Amino acid sequence: NKNEFEIIGFSLSSSKRDKMRERLEKSFDKFIDASSKSDHEIYELSKSLNIDIAIDLMGFTKLNRFGVFLKKCAPIQINYLGYPGTSGSNSIDYIIGDKTIISKKNERNFTEKIIYLPDTYQANDSKRKISIKKFLRKDFNLPEDQFVFCCFNKKYKLDPKIFNLWTNILKKVPNSVLWLLDENNISTKNILSEAKSRGLNSDRIIFAKSLPMDEHLKRQQLADLFLDTFPYGAHTTCSDALWVGLPLITKKGESFASRVSSSLLNSIGLEELITTSDHEYEKLAIDLANDKKRLKLIKEKLIQNIKNKPLFNTDLYTLNLEKAYKKIFETYVKKLPKEIRPGDLIYGLP
Repeated sequence: NKNEFEIIGFSLSSSKRDKMRERLEKSFDKFIDASSKSDHEIYELSKSLNIDIAIDLMGFTKLNRFGVFLKKCAPIQINYLGYPGTSGSNSIDYIIGDKTIISKKNERNFTEKIIYLPDTYQANDSKRKISIKKFLRKDFNLPEDQFVFCCFNKKYKLDPKIFNLWTNILKKVPNSVLWLLDENNISTKNILSEAKSRGLNSDRIIFAKSLPMDEHLKRQQLADLFLDTFPYGAHTTCSDALWVGLPLITKKGESFASRVSSSLLNSIGLEELITTSDHEYEKLAIDLANDKKRLKLIKEKLIQNIKNKPLFNTDLYTLNLEKAYKKIFETYVKKLPKEIRPGDLIYGLP
């Protein structure tokens, strides 16, 4: 709501000029390319603009500028979305989560206060385009008459334990294949080698080359079931799958990074696809592969829930996020001495 908020975007690292970049720049009241500025320069710029709430979307991800937040570039600072865990820093006041992502018993592991959004912490775009191209399984070397498991997570999320589970599943569902991303590096060769060492024929694993996002979303509809990784599970790749009507099964752990898929499945009303042990995960994957009717009902429910559940309701999500920002700002203002006024970028409070 631009009548209540003024939004300033700081681009902290260089990025390519594309449609998403153009869309982002237009969505802010002011957009600043700060990629060539030092942490101190960005801090000074933020202070000069009287920013009330500074939101760190990078955390400890690559090319982060956490030094800006250590300097306290705004009186209220939030850890949000980019980094799936606590900052561990007293300079960050809040982290945005939900009750699936951060359980009550795990609150003590976060240095930040928790902002619990009512549905899921993850923002999703209800206008994402899915290609209208007509894809067939043979276009991607997929068998027409076999069950297609898939996982489009980055390879660094794979570990021997999850790969052992996948191997067991494929062996117990003989008429099936596993569809993974081909990241054009040595990982593809290594995965085939690991499959062979476990007694699995390498032709049971098929690799997907890079495609434009709308086409990648479309081709996922050719798969039958997405298998999540653990302990670092799917995040955006989970919402990608659900958006195109592809069910995903996950194993919920204790860490933020292992509970994102569970949060998204809860938000779209598919709690039955959340497991809590290796045995449950393996059994559910095998059962769904062998029960076409049950899987069909789940897919139909997913398609319906895309329209009716909160996960892809961007307007509702935005309202909930605005309420959270207002509440923490009000809390901040109430604690100020009467002679001190907050910054100029407020939403109408006296």
